[in-house]
Amino acid sequence: MHSEIPARPELGDLVVGVDGSPSARTAVLWAAAEADRRGRSLHLVHAADTDRRALHTSAETLREAREAGRELLAGSALAVHDRFPDLAVTRELSRQEPVAALRTAAGRRGTVVVGNRGLGGFSALMLGSVGLGVAARADVPVVVVRGEAEHPETGSVTAAVHDAADLDWLPLAAAEAAARKAALRIVSVWNVLAHAGNVATMLDDLDGIARQRVLEVKDLADRVREVHPDLVVGHHVETGTSTPGILVAASARTDLLVMGRGRRPPALGRVAHTLIHHAHCPVEIVPPAFTGLANRTGS
Repeated sequence: MHSEIPARPELGDLVVGVDGSPSARTAVLWAAAEADRRGRSLHLVHAADTDRRALHTSAETLREAREAGRELLAGSALAVHDRFPDLAVTRELSRQEPVAALRTAAGRRGTVVVGNRGLGGFSALMLGSVGLGVAARADVPVVVVRGEAEHPETGSVTAAVHDAADLDWLPLAAAEAAARKAALRIVSVWNVLAHAGNVATMLDDLDGIARQRVLEVKDLADRVREVHPDLVVGHHVETGTSTPGILVAASARTDLLVMGRGRRPPALGRVAHTLIHHAHCPVEIVPPAFTGLANRTGS
C-alpha cells in the first residue's frame, strides 16, 4: 500500500543572511524575488557575533561592529526596496554567531537563504562554517544561492530523489514549481557502482533493479500529480557512475534544484555537499519530515 502524499505545503517567509559580501548581496536579492513571488515577507539578519567577541574585544570595537551591522542591514533593505517597493522587509541585528543566528531566525520562518561565498572569497571555508552548518541543522528548508545572478530562467524546478521516502518533501518542490509557474522535473540517478560488486546484489538482475527504480520514480511523479493536477510533472532516471556529477550537470538546466537532507544530522551527505559547492543554480536542502503546512512567522 502506498503511503499518503502530504498535502500541499504553504511556502512561508524568507530569512536571509547579510554579511556585506557580493555573494550575500546576490542572496538577498534572490530571496527578495522569492518572497515577492510567494507574497511573503523578507527578514534580513546580520550576525554581529558580539556575545562571543565580548570575551576578548573592547567595548568600542563591539559598538563599531554593531553600527557596521546596522549600516549593512539598512543598505540591504534599501537595495530590496528599490526593486520590490511593496515587499514587507524586517531587519535583525543578532548578537549570535552566524550559524546560530540564522538557525534561530529559521525557527520562525519558512525558508533560510544564504550566499555561497563569504567575505574574503574563501567559498569552501564560508560554506563549511555558515552555509553548511545551517543547511545541516536547520528545521526549515535552506537555499544556497549559486549560479549566475542574471541566468536566464529555464521554466523548470528539479527535484533530486532517491526512493519512496522522498515523497515526504516532494510536495514542497512542487509548490516551488507552482509558485514560479514552472514545470517540475523529478530526477533520480541509478548508480551502477552502488550495486555491482555488492555481495547482496551480485545474484540480482541489475537491469531488473534499474527497472524497479524507474517504476518508483514514475510512482512519485504520479503521486505529485494527484496533489498538483495543473502542474507539468516530468520524471527521469539517469544511469551513470557519479551521482553528484550527473546532478551538477542537471543543475545547469533548471532554476532551482531541490533535494532532501537525509536523516543523519549534523553532516550533509556527499551529494548535497557537492551540489552546494558546484551547482549552476540555487540549491534547496529540505530537512527530514518537513511538511511546510503552516507559515512559521511568530511561532
